[in-house]
Amino acid sequence: MAPRRQPQPMPTTPEELQQVIAAAIAQYAASQGGPSGSSSNINGNQNPPHGCTYKQFLDCKPINFDGTGGAVAFVRWAEKTESVLRMSKCAVDQQVTYISGLFVDGALSWWNLQVQTLGEATAYALTWTELKELMCKKYCSRAEIQRLETEFWHLKMEGSKIAEYVQRFHDLSHVVPYMVTPEFKRIERFIWGLAPQIISMVTSSKPATITEAIDLSVALTEEAIRLNKFDGVEPKKKETHVESSGGNKRKFSSFKQSTGMVVKKGESNAPARDSAGRKKGKGYMGAHPKCNSCQKHHSGRCSLRVCESCGKTGHTKDFCWANAGRGGQGGNGNRNNRGGAGNRPQGNQGGDGNRVNNANQAGAMNRNQGNHQAGNNGGNGQRPGCFNCGDQGHFKRNCPELNQARGRVFNMEAREARQDPNVVTGTFPVNQRYASVLFDTGADYSFVSLEFRNMLGLAASKLDIPYSIELANGKLVEANEVIRGCVIELGEREFALDLLPVQLGSFDVVVGMDWLSSNKAEIVCHEKIIRIPADDGETIVVHGEKRETPLRMISCLKARKCLRKGCVAFLAHIVDKKAAEPKIEDIPVMRDYPEVFPEDLPGLPPQRQVEFRIDLVPGAAPVAKAPYRLAPSEMQELSTQLQELLDKGFIRPSFSPWGAPVLFVKKKDGSFRMCIDYRELNKLTVKNRYPLPRIDDLFEQLQGSSFYSKIDLRSGYHQLRTQEESIPKIAFRTRYGHYEFLVMPFGLTNAPAVFMDLMNRVCKPYLDKFVIVFIDDILIYSKTKAEHEQHLRAILELLKKEQLYAKFSKCEFWLREVQFLGHVVNGNGIHVDPTKIEAIKDWETPKTPTEIRQFLGLAGYYRRFIENFSKIAQPLTLLTQKDKKFIGESNRMKRFRH
Repeated sequence: MAPRRQPQPMPTTPEELQQVIAAAIAQYAASQGGPSGSSSNINGNQNPPHGCTYKQFLDCKPINFDGTGGAVAFVRWAEKTESVLRMSKCAVDQQVTYISGLFVDGALSWWNLQVQTLGEATAYALTWTELKELMCKKYCSRAEIQRLETEFWHLKMEGSKIAEYVQRFHDLSHVVPYMVTPEFKRIERFIWGLAPQIISMVTSSKPATITEAIDLSVALTEEAIRLNKFDGVEPKKKETHVESSGGNKRKFSSFKQSTGMVVKKGESNAPARDSAGRKKGKGYMGAHPKCNSCQKHHSGRCSLRVCESCGKTGHTKDFCWANAGRGGQGGNGNRNNRGGAGNRPQGNQGGDGNRVNNANQAGAMNRNQGNHQAGNNGGNGQRPGCFNCGDQGHFKRNCPELNQARGRVFNMEAREARQDPNVVTGTFPVNQRYASVLFDTGADYSFVSLEFRNMLGLAASKLDIPYSIELANGKLVEANEVIRGCVIELGEREFALDLLPVQLGSFDVVVGMDWLSSNKAEIVCHEKIIRIPADDGETIVVHGEKRETPLRMISCLKARKCLRKGCVAFLAHIVDKKAAEPKIEDIPVMRDYPEVFPEDLPGLPPQRQVEFRIDLVPGAAPVAKAPYRLAPSEMQELSTQLQELLDKGFIRPSFSPWGAPVLFVKKKDGSFRMCIDYRELNKLTVKNRYPLPRIDDLFEQLQGSSFYSKIDLRSGYHQLRTQEESIPKIAFRTRYGHYEFLVMPFGLTNAPAVFMDLMNRVCKPYLDKFVIVFIDDILIYSKTKAEHEQHLRAILELLKKEQLYAKFSKCEFWLREVQFLGHVVNGNGIHVDPTKIEAIKDWETPKTPTEIRQFLGLAGYYRRFIENFSKIAQPLTLLTQKDKKFIGESNRMKRFRH
């Protein structure tokens, strides 16, 4: 008899249960031969080492994509595809290959084009994220998003089709989520588009979530259908929307009050109605009793509220306005009657004339009843307060918890505004300062740019409640200050203007609806004029800037014909007005040393402790090349400069076997510099290894300095003689003869090192104390103004003694900030020169690993100013490796640029 197996004791505590489960999992994993368990699926298919098979991918039922349906269809498909990728556990390198099999029709044609453009290997090596970015550019263009924004802004429920409205609302809010963020904005947007038959009841219920608002709307719609509230009501026709500030901006409707009924001429298919608006014919055949309040048949409590004081619907006696006139519980100020189905929020309501933002009031069925002064609060009832937070002293529309106050400003570029027929722009004095002004009916308030506010000369005051301003791109900025009492001059009249400081684009001031409505301004868009009625009955007409007419060129023959016909012609001369250049007599210390700054070099330089010499490699033979071909203007310039060099004694006729050709390089000021092509001679020259100073070592000497002067030597190389034995080697050949330099010319390989040697010897007593020298650039730095004067005198005395001359027009003195060797130096330290990094910003996108190396080499010079530069550039550095595939404007390049 086999021995009985002893039963395992049952776990009695949670810890023991966890241990039993862990042991069972480990035993199961060991029995399957690995930690991952079974390698077979239900169908017996073997999984690949990672990812899934294409059959397993298709078993998750992905949907095909044909490229139609716009951005909404693309977003739906992308979400479904991402869900399939998660369920199938598809590997990253398989995703694009599998997903491309879902393309059909137009989408397949687009993908084939991408494969041809990028190459098959590159296209299928894309990640799913990169593929989505490519598809977004195709199917979610800016024009498509603008169209959906406009559709979402005007989305309305048609008749009783609540299901279609909810579905479209979800679709659009997913594509343009910034229009319904945060949650309360989503709820307001949804309620605003509901049918007139249910909007007031949904509004008064104050749903806290969008789900609650949808459920309530569906229930009320079904109830309204049962009560035949939608019978005889046609869907509202689309309203005509006028753009207020440019084609790229949202369009706002001028909401009109509507009773929800359409009176049709002639015959109608709607059932005949009696004088009370009820259907004639058969009466109610159901089992529900008739309600005395709403005169409808239903069960349970009536949802329609009736006031016991005035007998009207939509409110209770606690909030009845009829009590205000007899000392009851009236309100103080503007109150909103909650009744009146079918009302729409108005753009400008209320006795105070303030414009109410539709974004905050969307769907709130408020109808202003005027200003009523409350008497003494009679009775024991509590005075009504805010419907949102319950506090007294304000109403829901002014509740600070509902996003404070929201305004809109739709800004555009000045050129775009002049072309747009719907806005008026111009240049007008604001506080006696000329400002670029945009009159924008799409802006709720008036604004001033942060740059122009400093020119107004007025202090800003704090707002009690900050305004949240919605810009054209959907971004929210907060304005918590207002500049009151500004004056804008239009014609010969002055108008008061309050401005909110906000970061604007091309305009200094944006005049919004607060000013336009208070001054009863009338804008005639197609004529670009504004009419403003004055108190004396006169109408002020303001003309804005109109579309620029491009200038056209005509020939001289046509101009003569126009003049013979009597056309008026104007002769204009264009003159470049340059700023007055400083004179040496006006600068302290400099005026005492005019001999250091001559108009030109006086002649051959004196014999110095350093002379330029050329040592050739062993076996070098003379090299002579034919002169280059020059343009006639260059030939004339060559003749002029040769004569000047001869007059100064810098060159002389030569009989040397050496000869280099001449070419010209254009300077920044438009003049030409004569250069000798010494490349063949440089190849045969023994290189001078005299070290040039490191730029970072030079800048370390500037710690704590505050005053700077920069001296640039005049034709510095020509102030150093050439050794007599080396003169024949630097001969050059021209159309006008064979010459050789007696001074050190430009273009020789050892010239910078030799001149650096000379300057170090000359400035050695003051070097690294208050002077920095880099070849022919001298920088003098000091901590105080008094010290700087002493240092300047010491250097100028030294230059005078050594007969070294400077070019006054290129020198700068008594600076608190100086640009030196591609950097900006001031009392706060060393900074990157913004003009020098333009080359990096404007660098063409690298398309090959070699171009990436060039780009990184250029950008790497400024790595000292960028923290973690190597980490930021690492993605690009990886692309230079041989085994890495490179794809055009990749995400790595985009991230590095930003």
